Amino acid sequence: MAKDRSKFRRYTYDGPVVEFERCVADHWKATTYAPSEGKARSNMAHNYKISNNKPLNAKVVLPGKIIIEEE
Repeated sequence: MAKDRSKFRRYTYDGPVVEFERCVADHWKATTYAPSEGKARSNMAHNYKISNNKPLNAKVVLPGKIIIEEE
């Protein structure tokens, strides 16, 4: 079943990354398209794990503010 891409918005993040309750990056930047802020945060955490060779079950948290880009 195809997803309705018209409901997706662009989200950006520029902030800290916390892994297992320890700050591992002060300023990490990411952008993703998602239907909600929660899904965007999840996508970005997953992208951080992939780009930094972390196991997918690592506890990575993005505690900063996510910005919704206006079109």
